[in-house]
Amino acid sequence: MHAAIKFALVFPDVAAAAPVVVFLAACDELSLSWLHGDAVAAGLRVISFHEPDLDDALTALALEAAASRLLAGLPLALSGSLTSARRRGVRT
Repeated sequence: MHAAIKFALVFPDVAAAAPVVVFLAACDELSLSWLHGDAVAAGLRVISFHEPDLDDALTALALEAAASRLLAGLPLALSGSLTSARRRGVRT
């Protein structure tokens, strides 16, 4: 969420035009770093968030909607959570 808020502050016009937040999961910090590099190389607007409580590890990115192709292979974050299981009608 931190990255999304920072993105909205840095790129208010983009955030206002597409006010949707989707949380996706990357398998590790290195993959997230590669994704950031790919987005920058493609000329996309991207914001990174480094978690101060985790020795400033890269923990999140926020990207504009035009980055959808870069993100297509990532799963939804928390898709295996109790909440998502209930939504699918799975008994817990």
